[in-house]
Amino acid sequence: MSPFNLFNRISQAPTNPKTAPKPRQFDVADLYQGPIQTGTAGEQTEQALDEKLRQAYFWIVNNAIISPHYDIEYNDGPAQTFTVGDSKRTLTLPSAQSYSSYILLPLLTFATRKKCLFVGGPGRGKTASAILMGVLSGASIRDVKRSMQHGHPQMTIADLLGNPLPADLVNAQSMNEIRIAWRSWLSMRVKIIDEYNRIPTRTQSALLTVMADNYAEVLNHIHECPESAWYLTANDDQGGGTYQVIEALRDRIDVIVQALAFNPRFLNDLLVRIEENLRPEELVPREIIFTENDVDRMGEEIRQIEIPEAVRRRLEFFTSQFELFETAGGQFEYMTKDTARLSGVDWGLAVAADNGRDRLKDLGCQTRNGISVRNLMTLLVYAKALAYFRGMRAVDLEDVRQVLPFVLHDKLQPDLDAPFFSLPENAPYRTDRLSWLRRLFDLSNDEFNRLDLDRHDPIGAMAKEFAEGLDGVSERETLSRLSKIEKMVAECTKGRKLYGHLYDDLLKLKYLHQRYTNYLAWLRSQ
Repeated sequence: MSPFNLFNRISQAPTNPKTAPKPRQFDVADLYQGPIQTGTAGEQTEQALDEKLRQAYFWIVNNAIISPHYDIEYNDGPAQTFTVGDSKRTLTLPSAQSYSSYILLPLLTFATRKKCLFVGGPGRGKTASAILMGVLSGASIRDVKRSMQHGHPQMTIADLLGNPLPADLVNAQSMNEIRIAWRSWLSMRVKIIDEYNRIPTRTQSALLTVMADNYAEVLNHIHECPESAWYLTANDDQGGGTYQVIEALRDRIDVIVQALAFNPRFLNDLLVRIEENLRPEELVPREIIFTENDVDRMGEEIRQIEIPEAVRRRLEFFTSQFELFETAGGQFEYMTKDTARLSGVDWGLAVAADNGRDRLKDLGCQTRNGISVRNLMTLLVYAKALAYFRGMRAVDLEDVRQVLPFVLHDKLQPDLDAPFFSLPENAPYRTDRLSWLRRLFDLSNDEFNRLDLDRHDPIGAMAKEFAEGLDGVSERETLSRLSKIEKMVAECTKGRKLYGHLYDDLLKLKYLHQRYTNYLAWLRSQ
């Protein structure tokens, strides 16, 4: 078989033989279609989009992008592990289908129309990977390359968005009469910004508007942009470059993936491409090209993936570890790291004043900030997308564990002066942020298990009781529930150190107490 045919070929074998068929969603329109259509063996059935997404992944990872780093690991039973080197690092051979984050995360970004940043040294394939994502959307190589924006120190807002027509500038009597020649990339379904950290600060602000709100503005004229998948590249993830990246722009990036070093054991694959003059982005099979309707339907199917309560509860517990800063506020609600950050007080001085907890045990002491609402929503979307990609109907805890480091990579900032990082066995976590974040999640789950919160969660029970509604709840029952909350607060605060999860539990109890108090006042007014 020629190399050309090898690149164009899609395997006919199912990518995930164990995937269960998804039940077809009921549509009222079906009632008007007459008798049920059972179909015949000769009819062409529509391909499931999750299978098409997996086919795209395996074609890219096996033919287009050389990425033998299967760092998103799943196991079906015990995995083989080996201790390697003087540092005693663990090499794991996963016992279930595992994936390369460098291919999978950008593909999930394509499916969910989110924003992905490629980081890594020059020549590691960041731009080539982004171009492949553009080709998957059905755009031609020529259009993808011409629409790609290359960051440079002289880039103006007009360079990025568009120019007013010169004749209109001369003849127009008002701003409304000036027409704008908008840049064509604004209408692309996959948008690529190469070396975004070389764009001047003022132009970054204009880029932020397009990324955040899907519109461009020049001279009071608005151009509405379609919902798109975004791919940005940078040589590092610290915001360096010609210009410092503004914080708001960095915060709009949903996931960060690292281009790992090339393994020279795959040098022959490069040689074949040179000798045969093959460019993978020019050989993408038609079978894995996604239409706009495909991406719309895929996004809807991803949103329908369930997140079980047990998984959500553990994610709640993990998130609650990081925001508390006991000495930052005088009022209970303001005892947060965000209060300390907004005050402008030196971080070291603020930490020195914080005492009373076991700073080695407390996971919150390892970070300088908490997790934002936007970060949490992004994490939920990518967890659903990963479960969907794997052919599952519900998110598993391992799905959350695998995507969490890529979502929080640039969002949850480590405090490298914390006692945790001073331990010799934790030294690698000072530089390997992905492994540190995954370790944080594992430690949180260990604490969740120690507290037996799966089986003993009285505050969760109170919240469920309240969620059932207040219709028909009597004054006597309301007073009983208020008394129960007050006793629970007393129990939670009696002789105990304040940790992040307890802080959030107390705020939840205060919220429930206030809702019942308001309801009681309404009852008595009737």
